[in-house]
Amino acid sequence: MGCHLVLHSETTKTRRMQIATDSCAQRLSQRAGVQRLPTPKAEIFQCRDFIEPDLCDALITLIDRDRRPSTVADENGDEYFRTSETCDLEAQEPAVQRLEGRLTALSGLDPAYGEPLQGQRYAVGQEFKAHTDYFTPGGPDWEEYCAVSGQRTWTFMIYLNAVEAGGATRFKALRKTFQPEPGKLVCWNNRRPDGAENPNTLHHGMKVRKGTKYVITKWYRERPWG
Repeated sequence: MGCHLVLHSETTKTRRMQIATDSCAQRLSQRAGVQRLPTPKAEIFQCRDFIEPDLCDALITLIDRDRRPSTVADENGDEYFRTSETCDLEAQEPAVQRLEGRLTALSGLDPAYGEPLQGQRYAVGQEFKAHTDYFTPGGPDWEEYCAVSGQRTWTFMIYLNAVEAGGATRFKALRKTFQPEPGKLVCWNNRRPDGAENPNTLHHGMKVRKGTKYVITKWYRERPWG
């Protein structure tokens, strides 16, 4: 019986998260300053000036302090597929706590389902070629990355600075390109209404041509983060 109770509890938690992720789009649509991209292909939103310049500066400082070469979950043989640098941000940092609170208030998603905040830095010539944020079902790293917390649901990405040239985020299937602006949030649901992964969320972090690009990313999962 104990095993059945545990399974029932996990199923209940998963259903609650499904309800929360389904209502996230509705919540975002009702927030002042948040704009939904007019397309039936994906739930994708933007919000300019989501965070203030001082918070952007504090997060950039943290990224510069702890950055390391970025990696990808599913290797595809292209060593230049993702050439940026990455930083996992410590939860106890005041700037991180401030941003986490802002994201929770906006999305309504339970922070227990969120991965730690991650920062990225792109120097001149660096990019992240076209990819999706969800993990490929049955892929070589599927079990490793999804066994505990499940698939990624929502992505929240925040630009921290303006880039002199390049560095835009292009969603080819949606025919939309977002330009970096300090404090601008772009967020999207990685799934379709039926819960399946949405390939229309394929996006390309395009090469920086001049200057440096700083970004914060927050991903949410189907189950509590492990």
